[in-house]
Amino acid sequence: MTRIILSLFFTVFLGLAPAAAQQNVWVQIEAQPSLNQAQSSIRSYAAQIQDVNGFSLGGGWYAIALGPYEEGEANAILRNLRGAGLIPRDSYIAQSADYRQQFWPVGANLLNTPALEVPDTETEQASTDPAQSTEPEPVVEPEPEPEPQPADETVREARASEATLSRAERADLQVALKWAGFYGGAIDAAFGRGTRGSMARWQEANNFEVTGVLTTRQRVELLRQYNAVLEGLDLKLVQDAEAGIEIKIPTGVVRFDRYEPPFAHYTATGDIDARVLLISQQGDRNTLTGLYDIMQTLEIVPQDGPRTIEGDAFTLIGESAYFISHTQAWLKNGEIKGFTLIWPAGDEERRTRLLGEMQESFARLGGVLDPLAGSAEEQSIDLVSGLEIRKPRLSRSGFYVDGAGTVVTTAEVVQGCGRITLETDYEAEIATVNEDMGIAVLRPLAPLAPMSVAAFSQTAPRLQSDVAVAGYSYEGVLGAPTLTFGQLADLRGLNGEQDLKRLALSALDGDAGGPVVDAGGAVLGMLLPAADTGRQLPAGVSFAADADAIRLVLQQAGVTPAAAPGEAGQIPPETLTTRAAGMTVLVSCWD
Repeated sequence: MTRIILSLFFTVFLGLAPAAAQQNVWVQIEAQPSLNQAQSSIRSYAAQIQDVNGFSLGGGWYAIALGPYEEGEANAILRNLRGAGLIPRDSYIAQSADYRQQFWPVGANLLNTPALEVPDTETEQASTDPAQSTEPEPVVEPEPEPEPQPADETVREARASEATLSRAERADLQVALKWAGFYGGAIDAAFGRGTRGSMARWQEANNFEVTGVLTTRQRVELLRQYNAVLEGLDLKLVQDAEAGIEIKIPTGVVRFDRYEPPFAHYTATGDIDARVLLISQQGDRNTLTGLYDIMQTLEIVPQDGPRTIEGDAFTLIGESAYFISHTQAWLKNGEIKGFTLIWPAGDEERRTRLLGEMQESFARLGGVLDPLAGSAEEQSIDLVSGLEIRKPRLSRSGFYVDGAGTVVTTAEVVQGCGRITLETDYEAEIATVNEDMGIAVLRPLAPLAPMSVAAFSQTAPRLQSDVAVAGYSYEGVLGAPTLTFGQLADLRGLNGEQDLKRLALSALDGDAGGPVVDAGGAVLGMLLPAADTGRQLPAGVSFAADADAIRLVLQQAGVTPAAAPGEAGQIPPETLTTRAAGMTVLVSCWD
């Protein structure tokens, strides 16, 4: 009833609005930090008000907005809905440019759609005013109310056929009535007063004779409505003998592609970007835990979403603006078996129903997938059993400057990141950034214990002295930092900059942010990324922010770095390598 009243409210209100020209505005009513929260909230709004949409904002945030509207119309709707208490008081007018991909309603793309057109009431009134019209007003015949459909069984016959239903069939009817919005009780397969009342309301809404007892034909129609969301998926019970799994799979949208142990891959065949993986391998709890950890590094499992591992089972749910993946696996009798469903975001009703069918139908057959099954033609360190590993947008080097794990790195690597990590596994936040000097300071979200910490040189280095930079030259591919040796070519930059050092050293992009050390292991500065000056410099020319510049930025972050002892002398290359590598850290920027 609330939705009907609100529909009338919008009809009357829009009938009083001026004609729309073109649209590029929205009424933004909420922003949520996860797709799951956004979808839950959006369903609540959609049950009460019209024109509800969902958009990705980027950075892991999702907007709920009404529209599209012409600007004057949007302001009026904003005032009225605020006044009625239907939207938050801090709702505001937003532009299409504020939004990225639309995830609600499923398949919609309204960002470039003209505003909702509404009638110009003044024109309508003028054209229908009897004083200004010579044409007789047409007589509109009201449409007759549809006649109730006759029952195909008498109440006694319906009760008799109902008595033959199994407990599961009776529970299915309650589930369907709850899905349709007519039943709010427990699924107990008992047809008491609440269930009978819901049956009567469903009969009335579907123009059947209201008896509170569903006939055979009405039960078929109720279940047809309930299962209509699965139409076109061609849900079939599939037995994969190689994987030793029986499960219902939407064969209308996916088909078997290949085996790459421990997965059987079923890939999309049409417009719905869906995938199914069957998981099958021998193992124990350690194997199960390893699989749980590895799967969280894959692109198919976005980082947002709940995940649990308990005893002999785990569940992984990954949510992004574009898709949702749901993985479950169980260990039993030395065999790990499970499945993953990957489905487009925003199609929650169909995804949830499909997932329920897959969970209910999942059964273990004999045997597990042969570890040598399938083809090994495509091999890559970026693939795990044919699945891409999630990779950062950018990785550079950094180095520890205190025992709590505070890191100095290049400002380049922290720009526009949704998430920043140290050594891939540890999240960090920005303490301060000095764009002019190109230096950033990061703090780990949890305390770390570095193997070694930078000690900064207190004396001016000698020209042409030996130096080295420690860094992840190949952005983490090798798994450990490397040392690149060179010489100190100048104490200033090419234009006389006092806070720069010029190096005769051939560095790679991944080395930027790494510590530049002298022959005694004292830190002279931080390697800067190659500057885009529009000039092609000779090979082997690099620049570093000097120790004084770094100390100044650290003071702004409230960090006092350690000082190297004066005239420490040269240390053996092996000791220098160990010390420099121990303070160097991989810094990664993730979308």
